[in-house]
Amino acid sequence: MISGYHGGEGRPVVQSIDPTTGEVIATYEETSEAEVERVLAGAVEAQAGWREAGFGERAERLREAGRLLREEAEGLAELMAREMGKPLAQGRGEAEKCAWVCEHYAEEAAGFLADEVVESDARRSYVAFRPLGTVLAVMPWNFPLWQVFRFAAPALMAGNAGLLKHASNVSGCALAIEDLLLRAGLPEGLFRALLVGSDRVGGILEDERVVAVTLTGSTPAGRAVAAKAGELVKKSVLELGGSDPYVILADAELEATVETCVTARLVNGGQSCIAAKRFVVVEEVLEPFLEAFVQAMRSKRMGNPFEEVDLGPQARADLRDDLHRQVERSVAAGAACLLGGEVPQGPGAFYPPTVLAGVAPGMPAWDEELFGPVAAVIAARNERHAVEIANGTSFGLGAAVFSADVERAEGIARDELEAGACFVNAFVRSDPRLPFGGIKESGYGRELGAFGIREFVNVKTVWVA
Repeated sequence: MISGYHGGEGRPVVQSIDPTTGEVIATYEETSEAEVERVLAGAVEAQAGWREAGFGERAERLREAGRLLREEAEGLAELMAREMGKPLAQGRGEAEKCAWVCEHYAEEAAGFLADEVVESDARRSYVAFRPLGTVLAVMPWNFPLWQVFRFAAPALMAGNAGLLKHASNVSGCALAIEDLLLRAGLPEGLFRALLVGSDRVGGILEDERVVAVTLTGSTPAGRAVAAKAGELVKKSVLELGGSDPYVILADAELEATVETCVTARLVNGGQSCIAAKRFVVVEEVLEPFLEAFVQAMRSKRMGNPFEEVDLGPQARADLRDDLHRQVERSVAAGAACLLGGEVPQGPGAFYPPTVLAGVAPGMPAWDEELFGPVAAVIAARNERHAVEIANGTSFGLGAAVFSADVERAEGIARDELEAGACFVNAFVRSDPRLPFGGIKESGYGRELGAFGIREFVNVKTVWVA
């Protein structure tokens, strides 16, 4: 994304750049202050009627959104491929998953938000769940549809309005989502995209008509938004970065474990908060794991996202360059690069599958999040040491453990690993039926499941004498 240009009438614009070719594919004028005012007023008006609509009516609209997402999955996948380099097959899968979350909340929201009777001294007392109002969503580019719909589906079914400040390099996706929801029958103005820079988020949040904010993004961005929300005493939910550890124990089934780990590292070109980042392997199986892991990573095809490939380009050239510098600094500090680690010649923001071994504290590959197809392999003396390494991070989003002793691995996942989502013999993923979110510097609050739809409601006690 290139910002700071001006349109013919002097308004700032943002540009979407195809990361495969480096060519500008679209230019959008930023939303003016006057238009932001109109959007805010329209959201309040639309939400006033929407909050009184029954769950049946809301569900009908969300089911139609799901139908459109499935019907238009190919076109949406092509848009994602052009704007941020996602391979078509993965883009189609993302659109299908968005349909799933719409259908899930259409089916379950009424039950999740049903009044809960609580016995007390009152003749009747219960907890009611009522919508808050207009919620601002600040979303990233890596899953340009899914990140939005996993917020929008529960928030809208709960009776709220939504304003979307999407990443500027996926402005086309932001407008496509707004258009799709309008065509699905949502009231005009209930869900709107604002094409604004990050520097304008604070001002929008200050408006009294915005009652809450949710952000998915980097930890620094989360800190800034959380500080502003705290100053304004407004509800916030944050899903931030991760450095997900995958603990491989001595009795792990090697072939299946390696296959899962490679998939987890390369999903979305490695550009996922819950992608596997650190592979913590007990010394007993380190050598065979590395051999099989490098071989499997080498077999993955990188190329044009419109072709049959495992990973496309990184979303932007500057992000690719930042990732390469992290690799170079890690190698300079003593890490061994067993695969990849070089910027390909030619156009596009490509970066190859890369494996770093001998990773130790003080290296970016140990201390920082690697947001791309770079795997950091870390040796552990034993199980206890592996868990210690896994937890030795400021992040706490996802984690996984691999072992033939499923009961023991489940105990580690449940009681020992410090993360919001812990998986056994599988890669970390989000699921509309289960709560999703992190601890520590990976954020707070939850999306998805029953917990997610209750984040942006007034949990109201009603006491009748």
